[in-house]
Amino acid sequence: MSGRALLMWDDAVTAYDFGDRHPMDPVRLALTMGLVRAYGLDGAVDVVAAPAAGDSTLQLVHREDYVAAVRAASLNPRAADQAYGLGTEDDPAFPGMHEASALIAGQSVGAAEALWRGDAAHAVNFAGGLHHAMPGSAAGFCVYNDASLAIARLLEMGAERVAYVDVDVHHGDGVQAAFWDDPRVLTISLHEHPRLLFPGTGWPEETGAEGPGEGSAVNVALPAGTGDEGWLRAFHAVVPELLADFRPQVLVTQHGADTHFEDPLAHLAVSLDAQRAVQAACHDLAHAYAEGGKWLALGGGGYAVVDVVPRSWTHLVGIAAHRPIEPESMIPGVWRDEVYARTRESGPRRMTDGRTPAWRSWDEGYDPADRVDQAVVAVRRAVFPLRGLLA
Repeated sequence: MSGRALLMWDDAVTAYDFGDRHPMDPVRLALTMGLVRAYGLDGAVDVVAAPAAGDSTLQLVHREDYVAAVRAASLNPRAADQAYGLGTEDDPAFPGMHEASALIAGQSVGAAEALWRGDAAHAVNFAGGLHHAMPGSAAGFCVYNDASLAIARLLEMGAERVAYVDVDVHHGDGVQAAFWDDPRVLTISLHEHPRLLFPGTGWPEETGAEGPGEGSAVNVALPAGTGDEGWLRAFHAVVPELLADFRPQVLVTQHGADTHFEDPLAHLAVSLDAQRAVQAACHDLAHAYAEGGKWLALGGGGYAVVDVVPRSWTHLVGIAAHRPIEPESMIPGVWRDEVYARTRESGPRRMTDGRTPAWRSWDEGYDPADRVDQAVVAVRRAVFPLRGLLA
């Protein structure tokens, strides 16, 4: 197995573009790759461009008629069929939509294949993490669900245990739905409470299909304003114990940056420094519990496209490369020049928000009046006994 991580990248993924007024601006991808290069991380990883996912791969998760509808909308966006979630406000159709979406999916699938073959222990596709797409419809800015496709391909190649941890501010509903009744896949999602935010799912009582799938879905629904300490406390109160019990062969994680306090679409109020801490924790958990440390890290949401997303995902690449960037690092001027050229914004100056995240261990007890602790108690009571663990 190579000691170098894989970074999945093809410039053409920036063609995943819903238009000028859409929150998911592909400049966030270009700026992330620019910052990766500015720090020289492209020399610390193997940068790989995988082919686009073909129809047979897409149909591991998506219905044939849906793939056909995406192809049709890609050729004629004005005729997009809204019955498939296409041509909507969230998912406007655009020329080349199928090709761009399949290319992003191909990067995640290609990364999964490489990990399973033993070509590398870690792989990153920050253009991926499009976790809302359903088998038969687009949703929440997501056309093809690359995370689900990567997991489905791992299962097809023989994996028997794959864990998926999603720390996007929105519930990882599409991945949960894809494996709702499959005990080979453990899905864990930490997100803002569904009463407050799209997609309105991810309640702690959602624990998987009755029978073999029961206990394979885990949902930590957090209150608005959770902040660094609460977010990290909830993560560490739930995720490590479940992974230690499940012992996945591969750990897949989704790192939407929209938990950040500057994100315009959500309210968890988490800092870049806490995001980096969870990225590092996922890396450590992969080494502790996944076979050979196999870890596939994906991007996801994130709509503070200059100040937050590039810094967060560059930290992710550095961690996967075993060359973490110091938070106090001054950002190279060449990247800030690129930011100005692309956006006419000045861009951030350091790789930190100036926070030093800390949290209180769950082992120290909980406060029944604290809303974050209430969320943790709810999910532990809902899921842990189903897995033979103490709530």
